[in-house]
Amino acid sequence: MKKIFLPLLFIGITAASCDKNFDLAQVIRKKSDLLKDKNKLSVEDPYEVKFNPVTPKYKLETREIVEEFYNNRINRGNFWGQFLVAKNGQIIFEDNKGYSNYQKKEQITDSTPMHVASVGKVYTGVTVLRLINDKKITLDQKVNTILPLFPYEDITVRMLLNHRSGLPYYGHFTSNKGIWDTKTTITNQDVLNLLATKSIKLDFKPNTRFTYSNTNYVMLALIVEEVTKKSFQDAMKELVLEPLKMHNTFVLENLDNKENVTQSYNANNSRMHWDYLDGTYGDKNIYTTARDLLKLDKALYSDNFISKALKMEMYKGYSYEKNGQNNYGLAIRMVEPKNGEGNLYTFHNGWWRGNRSSYVTLRQDTITIICFNNHNSQLAYKTKELAPKLGNYPYIQVND
Repeated sequence: MKKIFLPLLFIGITAASCDKNFDLAQVIRKKSDLLKDKNKLSVEDPYEVKFNPVTPKYKLETREIVEEFYNNRINRGNFWGQFLVAKNGQIIFEDNKGYSNYQKKEQITDSTPMHVASVGKVYTGVTVLRLINDKKITLDQKVNTILPLFPYEDITVRMLLNHRSGLPYYGHFTSNKGIWDTKTTITNQDVLNLLATKSIKLDFKPNTRFTYSNTNYVMLALIVEEVTKKSFQDAMKELVLEPLKMHNTFVLENLDNKENVTQSYNANNSRMHWDYLDGTYGDKNIYTTARDLLKLDKALYSDNFISKALKMEMYKGYSYEKNGQNNYGLAIRMVEPKNGEGNLYTFHNGWWRGNRSSYVTLRQDTITIICFNNHNSQLAYKTKELAPKLGNYPYIQVND
């Protein structure tokens, strides 16, 4: 019995030992894989910003303030769209309602891309700033060194970004007889060709004052395409959307797909019509979600995404020819309180064919307020009134 037992015992011990070593090897491999995954994650997400965690107390108290404001000032029966408020990148309150296509009864959700009108200028501006950050172009580079057809000698990239170029709005000069057939949809390249061939006069000498003009951002989209040798959509995807995992954002670059996007409506639920001005992008025609914009907003706190020095250029005013608190930076509006009476309030609104949008970023308190609306209602602009309830910001009343 002993002769039989001892070998069996030895085999059992050896087998157990092998199993133990096998398990240990598995553990080591798993730890190694986890470490690789962790390192891979850090490589893939270089723009992550470490915010302080939002305390449950703050979240509860702030949510009560925001929800009361939302129900009293935004959600008043005819609001269709997305509303979101976040602190340190964490959503405090969110609501989505209404229809992306009323006729098909397709409802708006948190993943429904919406046409955000001029809030899209923030996306265009950030795409350009990313090129500047990568030293592909410079902020004060003359536009005609990038777009050879551009006929104005003294206009720079910076002047396009801050609306100090003097370029007239293409919607105005194309309405003149003989300039453009308004039965034909106009494109970005068409706008540049008209500027180059029709002796379009500037509204004023470049960099002498501010006038908001969509033409500036049509030109910026063309600059992105010329520098990257890609479509504006693909360039933005590479520079902004993919790095930030913004999977529900796109550019409507041609109107062949217009029936497949979120529609815009009159207050009586009838669809808005499309016209010849709907073919340009960069100034508008960017579709996104409140959650995707929050991702972009978070990345703008990262010095890896856009350098600290370049953000200082972005978040400062450029136009002081007139007294007042309102100003414009690079692709962002702002209210600059006088005599230190409050923090800098930065935002951008948008309007186009029933799409009204508002993006408010209270950077001193890392608070984001986003409201998109496709029902031709000015309710979205009331977000300005929420800012002073959440921090030391100027009170801006919006008329009902």
